[in-house]
Amino acid sequence: MSTPTLTAPPTAAPDRSREIDNRAGYLGFGFAHVAGHGAAALSRGDDPLVVLPGWLPTALLGLGLAAGTVFSTAAALRAQRGVSGPDALPGQLVGLAWISGFAALFLAITGIGSTVDSPDLRSLLWPAGSGLVVGLLYLAEGAVRRNVVHYGLGTWLALVSSSALFLGTPGLFWVLAVAGGGGYAVATHLERLRLAAG
Repeated sequence: MSTPTLTAPPTAAPDRSREIDNRAGYLGFGFAHVAGHGAAALSRGDDPLVVLPGWLPTALLGLGLAAGTVFSTAAALRAQRGVSGPDALPGQLVGLAWISGFAALFLAITGIGSTVDSPDLRSLLWPAGSGLVVGLLYLAEGAVRRNVVHYGLGTWLALVSSSALFLGTPGLFWVLAVAGGGGYAVATHLERLRLAAG
């Protein structure tokens, strides 16, 4: 008499067509960190290493952030094509979380700036606070999408951005440029490996 064998029911293969390729977005945001925060690190503080126009670090940062946002949004929209109903809700809620997160950051920094008399406070809180919010949003996105690379990058950005506040100017900008930009570079490489393995 043969012993019956138990086999697991077949499971559906994950739909890789909805997988988000974050590499272009990571490169855009990485450029923002390295070029924007790097230029600020070089040109700010009591004894700046180089003299740059005051608008240049902000312009470089804005250029990278705009590119990263466009690339990330395009990738997310491609992955959401054809998704409707309950399956579309998590992606929509994560997208709305970006608006909520940065609205809350704006209110917090504006409120602190109106009660604390420090001209340099906002120039420290905006880059560090933005990194914290982005990191926490990446954590949420990584959990929803089951993307460990995205989740890990979010953890790194949240911790690095928050701890950089201890350093003041220009140390904060050095940490954001090197550790933040480096985090995006590592994540870009790991994302390539993740997609190749899928």
